[in-house]
Amino acid sequence: MAPARTFPPRPPPEAPLRRSRFLPLLGALACLAGCEDAEVPPHLRIAGAEPERGRAAIRAHGCGACHVIPGIEGAVSWVGPPLSEWARRGYVAGRLPNAPEHLIAWLRDPQAIAPGSAMPNLGMTEAEARDAAAYLYTLGASRVQPVPAGMVLGPGEGGPRPEARIRPRGVHAAGTAP
Repeated sequence: MAPARTFPPRPPPEAPLRRSRFLPLLGALACLAGCEDAEVPPHLRIAGAEPERGRAAIRAHGCGACHVIPGIEGAVSWVGPPLSEWARRGYVAGRLPNAPEHLIAWLRDPQAIAPGSAMPNLGMTEAEARDAAAYLYTLGASRVQPVPAGMVLGPGEGGPRPEARIRPRGVHAAGTAP
């Protein structure tokens, strides 16, 4: 029979993890998750509207039954498009430029804008639609481009490029063949 093997002694067990160690971290993460993007760009602000009332209106009207909406508990459905990063979207209902007046009109009567759309008329009041839009515009607000999609650029900021973006096959940037 072979001699018994000896192993080095085990190190003492680590101190058990305590929840109290993680409370500050959990608090910081909760703030980051719930404090999406508070500063809405001026062109997306809605006078008199309150994002927190909008969050409540979104919950009350059951928008999360069809959409993923960050910051709304239980809003994890994929029936309709996700509403994350809403402030960065180019269009409302795929038809109108993403502007507060268009989003409010869409929330109040989607069938008037896109007849036959799967989006139902939720019976939102003007005030509820304004508040809901104000909340949606907080989503992705910190990443909105300084010039909104579709906005006319200033002098010298648009127009033809000095060099074509797409070159014929086999032509290099210098204009010569390989």
